[in-house]
Amino acid sequence: MLFNEKGRTLAHVSSACISPVDDPDYAIFGTEEVPAPRTLVDIFKATVEAYPNDIALEASDALTYRELSQRVEAQVQRLNKIGVGPGARVGIRVPSGTLDLYIAILSTLCAGAAYVPVDWDDPDSRADTVWAEADVTAVYGSGLSLELQKESQDKVEQKAPTLDDDAWIIFTSGSTGKPKGVAITHRSAAALVDAESRMYLTDAPLGPGDRVMAGLSVAFDASCEEMWLAWRYGATLVAAPRDTVRSADALGRWITDHDITAISTVPTLASFWSTKSLEKIRLLIFGGEALPQELINRLAAPDRELWNTYGPTEATVICSGHRMVPIDDDMPVRIGRPTPGWQLAVIDPETEEPVRWGETGELVVTGVGLGRYLDKEKDAKTYAPIQALKWQRAYRTGDLVVAEKEGLIFAGRNDDQIKFGGRRMELGEIDRALASAPGVLAAAAAKQKTPAGSDVIVGYIVPDGEITMADTRRHLADVLPGGIAPTLCFVDSLPTKTSGKVDRKALPWPLPESDDFGSDLPANLQWLAEKWSDQLGKIPMEEDSNFFDLGGSSVAIAKLAVDLRSTYPTLDIGALYENPTLSGMADYVSQLKQSSGERRMPEKIPWWSGIFQAAVVCLIYVLNAARYIVGSLLVVWALDFFFDAAWVPEIAFWPLAVGWVLLFSIPGKMAQITIVARLATAGIKPGVYGRGSWTHLRVWAAERFLAFLKLESILGTPLAPLLFRLLGCTVGRGAQLATFPPVTGLAEIGDYATLEQEVDINGYWIDGDQVHIGKITVGNWVRLGLRTFVNPGVQIGDHAEILPGSSVSTDVANGQLYSGSPLTHHGEAGLTWPEIHPEKAAAEGAVPKVASLKMWILYLLSMGWMSLLPVLAILPGLLLVLPQVVTNEHYEEVFPALALWVPVFTLLTIVSWVTLVIFSVRLCSAFIKPGYFLQQSLTGWALWLTHSLLQKTLTSTYFLYAGWITPAFMRMLGARVGENTEISTVETIPHLTSIGNHCFLADHSLCTSARYRGGWVHVGTTVIADGSFVGNSGIVGADHDLPADSLIAVLSSTPERPARGSSWLGRSVRQIPRSQVSAESEQTFNPSNYLKFARAFVELFRLAPAMIAAYLDLFIVWAGTIVYMHWGMGAAGMRAVVLLATPIVLGAGVIASLLPILMKWILVGKFRAGNHTLFSTFVWRGELVDNFGEMLAVPSLVRMSLGSPLFNLWARLMGARIGKNVWCETWWLPEFDLIIIEDRATVNRGTVLQTHLFHDRVMALEQVQIKCGATLGANSFMLPGSALGERATIHPGSLVLRQDEVPRDTVWQGNPISALEESGVQSTPTSD
Repeated sequence: MLFNEKGRTLAHVSSACISPVDDPDYAIFGTEEVPAPRTLVDIFKATVEAYPNDIALEASDALTYRELSQRVEAQVQRLNKIGVGPGARVGIRVPSGTLDLYIAILSTLCAGAAYVPVDWDDPDSRADTVWAEADVTAVYGSGLSLELQKESQDKVEQKAPTLDDDAWIIFTSGSTGKPKGVAITHRSAAALVDAESRMYLTDAPLGPGDRVMAGLSVAFDASCEEMWLAWRYGATLVAAPRDTVRSADALGRWITDHDITAISTVPTLASFWSTKSLEKIRLLIFGGEALPQELINRLAAPDRELWNTYGPTEATVICSGHRMVPIDDDMPVRIGRPTPGWQLAVIDPETEEPVRWGETGELVVTGVGLGRYLDKEKDAKTYAPIQALKWQRAYRTGDLVVAEKEGLIFAGRNDDQIKFGGRRMELGEIDRALASAPGVLAAAAAKQKTPAGSDVIVGYIVPDGEITMADTRRHLADVLPGGIAPTLCFVDSLPTKTSGKVDRKALPWPLPESDDFGSDLPANLQWLAEKWSDQLGKIPMEEDSNFFDLGGSSVAIAKLAVDLRSTYPTLDIGALYENPTLSGMADYVSQLKQSSGERRMPEKIPWWSGIFQAAVVCLIYVLNAARYIVGSLLVVWALDFFFDAAWVPEIAFWPLAVGWVLLFSIPGKMAQITIVARLATAGIKPGVYGRGSWTHLRVWAAERFLAFLKLESILGTPLAPLLFRLLGCTVGRGAQLATFPPVTGLAEIGDYATLEQEVDINGYWIDGDQVHIGKITVGNWVRLGLRTFVNPGVQIGDHAEILPGSSVSTDVANGQLYSGSPLTHHGEAGLTWPEIHPEKAAAEGAVPKVASLKMWILYLLSMGWMSLLPVLAILPGLLLVLPQVVTNEHYEEVFPALALWVPVFTLLTIVSWVTLVIFSVRLCSAFIKPGYFLQQSLTGWALWLTHSLLQKTLTSTYFLYAGWITPAFMRMLGARVGENTEISTVETIPHLTSIGNHCFLADHSLCTSARYRGGWVHVGTTVIADGSFVGNSGIVGADHDLPADSLIAVLSSTPERPARGSSWLGRSVRQIPRSQVSAESEQTFNPSNYLKFARAFVELFRLAPAMIAAYLDLFIVWAGTIVYMHWGMGAAGMRAVVLLATPIVLGAGVIASLLPILMKWILVGKFRAGNHTLFSTFVWRGELVDNFGEMLAVPSLVRMSLGSPLFNLWARLMGARIGKNVWCETWWLPEFDLIIIEDRATVNRGTVLQTHLFHDRVMALEQVQIKCGATLGANSFMLPGSALGERATIHPGSLVLRQDEVPRDTVWQGNPISALEESGVQSTPTSD
């Protein structure tokens, strides 16, 4: 019996089992009785004995079974004389359609040897390869000539083959390399012959008088079925001449003339035969290709059995079959249930667990029919055990099937995937869809490449009577997934291989109609048709032809846009999606301007600005040094007070307490930023200022100082409005503010307004050399959804609502709902929120409310708890390390001992911190459940604390994310995460999130976020189903679910009810076609245990930056101690420490910033464009370098130096090519060597120059370029392969699509971008 991991019975599958009962839940078929053991020679001899005078073989002449046996006997003696007997191998290369061919085969079998066939028409090079690989002793040729391949062997005695001797060795086509030999034993071959007797014509079996056509090449394993359909029953095998077989129409007439009654063939050949030519056929067996529904209905007849069979060479010709009857259009074409004695199951190809009935998976085979590869290494891999089924030897067919008890449905090849449509689409699946269209006689699909290098799928159709492309396209739209639209071509016939299967490589391309391409189109459309043909190939087009219906993809439309922009620089890709027809697109393009005026080149950044910025960084380090001094002295005091350490001096506590309040406490930090920001930005008013001007630098300095203080924990608490007011903003009562205020104080926030996390109301952005500063006005009861950017100078009316991820560039009217970039109007705001005022709801007892004072206390205690967590986290390490050093008398002995314990101390601290965070988040989850609640409630508090803790974890233990351990960490936090799912830096409410198997959540993706508005908070759940992908900064909001195989693109949001397998782009979402990247599943979705272990081993080194940071902290304390002791201790020593602390801390920061540079060049070297699978060391090493940067360089110098020459220098050392006078205010430059930022360009805050995408777990690397004087606006993305032309501007909150090239001197905005009208001349900024 067979059990799964949980111990429940799956099926009875032992070889002795005879019950055909299927597993009730899982796709494991029951096994019928295995045929009794015997050899093919046993079968032949029994037939000769039973039917000696009946015709056995007919070609140019006819032979009875007795005559055939006598000729075979003579050849056996001939073979024995040259040493051919059991265990030997004989090559067969005899002209097709002759008596000699079949005599040679039977003679080899009866001699006990295995026959190794090569088609007579195959090239000599293939024959030589096969003979060598099979190690044949001799080769039969024309006229039964016998050519030795080895030195003459001693004569052997005639001996019958055993069950374990090979009957034949057939070589596959070798389309992927060297041909592969598959050996089938007599036991397996005879079992097939006997099993088929229990399938075909059981009521009126074949016998003398039946005539079986032999039309298939003997190099094709189905020819074995032809031969033994005759020779088991005493029927006649009638060999068809090769020239006749090649002419399908002539073969139909030949079938009639030769009174054929049984045929085993492929659908392509049969599609050309008339029903009249098949009148005498009582057994018609199909295999090898998709069987068209139309062919079934045409050829099925009451007195004829029509079978659709399936089987790989590796499992002895066929392993399943289904008897066909006429079927309706909505009925599937099945390949049936197992051949008697064969064992079949359907598994998930990635997990190798059985799928449930009705699901799709890979068909696997075991049992009596298993063959073997001659290549032992390949054999061991291909026929490896399947642990979940307890099969010790199994063949993975590589074919996808739908598992249904009535009979399997073929779904294509698992390793022949199409790069379209958002799923693992197979050519075989498209074949079936084409074949099922009305009026289709035969069909096949192939992937072709256009002149522009784009891939298209072409469907080649042999019509049966009248048929139109429009009707066929409508049919395909119903049966194929969204985004899959093959280009269609009608042909007279389909080219075939020797096996009779369609030869996809021989299908015509370019298409036959391409010579007079476009001649019938109006003149005003021919130019655009030529552009289309570069992406789609020269295919038939009409005025209303749809780009996507003709096979266009998202990549093809992007390339088309780039091509068209050379003439029409303001062309919008989004408009091409909205105008996909040839005439519609031409009308749109004709309205565009063909050129634009040249914009002014931005001025250079003042030379002195870099000096000022360096001074600001140094001043920040003065404060950082003061923190180190006070922090170190507090540790010294604690060592003396609590542990009576002999090597530390006595220090007064109260001065240190005052220092802690001023430097570390939240009130102290709020006081610091208030003083710095007020002084730095005093007198700044709305206007346009120069980049790098005095005004700009004052704003920059205040923002760098705010970033240094790390006040994120107060956001969303009652302290946030206080911070806004302290910096000069006007804030109404009841405002809920979860974002930072503008340091200029130029913001007015109304009563009960809500600003969610990561809303950018900083009130300025840089365009070229112009810094636009303005006041932002947010009305009463307004909601600004998370990750929204608000332009300076914008006014948002009362009760308006802006959905997450939007960009607000214009004023917003009262009470209206908007989203996207640019904003799209969605009607009236607030319709998804309770109508009742939150205070009234609380008064009526509808929802619980916590009193204001209690909420203040709760938040203050929680902030205290978060401040205490790091202290608690280090306690286990302290308790372990301190006993080793606390009794030492001299400090010189302490630091070497501490250095030895740093790795252990760091690991204990990390484990303690993660444990405390998990405990805290799990505790909060008890107060968070789906529904509507007051913000002033335990639910509101728990949501804030959960978010704050996870944000703190992201920065402090960055190495836990984007790795093998991330799913496990998310499960510990409470999320439900499936198998083989990849999670990067996701933000979520863990216990309300369910993530399926094989999903991918990229950096900064967001799932299950809470919504806030006017005192209310809405909590929902999110389910991300199997195989879904959420791109960088993608948003899957509360109560939004993703069905299986869905895709949310970079910087995009989820629609209300996306369809399975659909793909979505933008914040105002639109559905897009999706391309796929094919790669070995072992390197992507189904890695081996070795690769998993190797990845985990490499990722263990992510702990190194944390340990290095600990060593640097220890170095700072050690250096400070040396200074203190050297200068005589006491007051003199402290003065020396105060004077030298800044250089020491700054030096440590420089070291921390240089180490990632060193590691990058050691571990990776230079990043280059190309593709790398997830389970490759390149990806792991790249992520390791990223960890060094994020944990060492970013907190040390990078975050504080953004926008300065210091950062540009660091980025250049990392490999980025950055020109002169560049303002770059982002460190999100993932693969630095692929970044080019030319002179005078501007990269605003919060932007990402995304040089890689990770679709289908293949890391695709491409260059990103910003040319001279161009600007990338705040919170914008550039995807791989994109470029900004000279002096071009991308406004904030925009997305530049992959391989999009923005023309020079143009202005763009939106997600995805579209052109804005703007004059070529820019104004000059206000001088300071």
